Amino acid sequence: MKLVSLAITAAEEESSTSTAASPGITGWIFTFVLAIAAAFLIYDMVRRIRKVRYREEVIQEISEEEAALEEARELERERREREEKNK
Repeated sequence: MKLVSLAITAAEEESSTSTAASPGITGWIFTFVLAIAAAFLIYDMVRRIRKVRYREEVIQEISEEEAALEEARELERERREREEKNK
């Protein structure tokens, strides 16, 4: 009796550990596809963030150039007014 119960528990342990521990090829494929999808999403997000950052930098450069141009115009206007007063 004891021998039979030992054989049954040994068979149960062997069958439960061999199949329950491994998800098999389906689990591996699912994990691989999930990793590829995550990598694509991360790449796309970085690309979009970079595009927004560059756009903001260009807008800032343009506004700085416009401010410098306006300042140069103002200085030129003041110089002309001083020249007219001195004449």
